[in-house]
Amino acid sequence: MTTTTDGTSPRVTVIGLGDMGSAIARTFTERGYRTTVWNRTASKSAPLVDVGATAAATAAEAVAASPLVMVCLLDGTAVEQVLASVDTAVMGKVLVNLTSGSPAQARANERWASERGAEYIDGKLMGDPPDIGTPQVLIPLSGSRGALDVHEPILRELGGIVYRGEDAGFAAVEFMAQVAMGYEMLIGFLHVLKLVQAEGVDVAAFGERLAGSVAAYPPLLTSMAKAVATGEYPPDLGPLRVQAALMDDLITHREAVGVESARMREVKELMDRRLADGHGEQGFSGLFELLAPRAHG
Repeated sequence: MTTTTDGTSPRVTVIGLGDMGSAIARTFTERGYRTTVWNRTASKSAPLVDVGATAAATAAEAVAASPLVMVCLLDGTAVEQVLASVDTAVMGKVLVNLTSGSPAQARANERWASERGAEYIDGKLMGDPPDIGTPQVLIPLSGSRGALDVHEPILRELGGIVYRGEDAGFAAVEFMAQVAMGYEMLIGFLHVLKLVQAEGVDVAAFGERLAGSVAAYPPLLTSMAKAVATGEYPPDLGPLRVQAALMDDLITHREAVGVESARMREVKELMDRRLADGHGEQGFSGLFELLAPRAHG
C-alpha cells in the first residue's frame, strides 16, 4: 500500500455494497486504506464499519470524503440514479465505475463526469467476490490515462488490471465480448450434451473427454482472429469445401434424436454462401465476411 505525503494512508470511497462492492470495500479497509462506504440500504454498511470503514449518510457525502470514488452497483440504471444524486460533488474527483454495463453507458458516464470536472475510468470485474484482492480477478480498465497513472497502486489491490485505452468504452467491449463468448460456447455445449444423452452415452464421461479436446482450441482462436484482422483466410479446419460436406450429417443427426439444429443450419447456410462465392479453399474463419452488422432502426 502507498501512503500520502503526510504519511497517512490514502482515502478511497466505495459506493454500492452488494456482494462485489462489499468485497471491494472490505479489501481496502483490511489493507489499511481510509475507506468510506455508502449504500442505499444503510444496514449493509455495518459489517464494514465493524472492520474499520466509515459509513457516509449520503452518496454525496461519500464522494466528498475521498479523491478516488469507486462505484459498484447492480446495473447502469442504478449508476445513473446515484450520479444524479451526487452531481457536482464529483468535481475534482476520479470516478471509477466497476458496474457491469455497455460501452455506450461507459462513454455516457465519461461525458457526464467530464462536464462536472471529474476524471473517469471504466472497469469491469472478471471474477467472483471471494477472489477480490487476488490475481484471480482480471480487471480491464479504460478511460483517463492520467487518473490511472495516479491511482494504479490502489486499483491493483483489487486484482490484475489491464489498461485497454483512452476510449472509456473499451473495458466494457472486452468484458461483454469475453462473457458473450462464454455463453455462446456453453449453450453449444449443453446442446451437444443433449445429443450425446439422447444416444445413450454417459454425458459425464463425454464431458471429461471433450475437456481434453477443447484444450487444443487456443491456437485456433488466435489464428482465426489473425485471419479476420488481415482478411486472409487459410484453411484453418481444412478447406471449407471439405468442412461443408459434414453439415448435412450433423444436421440430420441432431434432428433424428430431437435436438435443436438451428445453429448448425446457420453454419451450413453461411458455408453454402461462401462456397457459391468461390471460397471453397479458404477456412472456417472466412465466414466472418458474411456476418454483416444488423441495421439499427
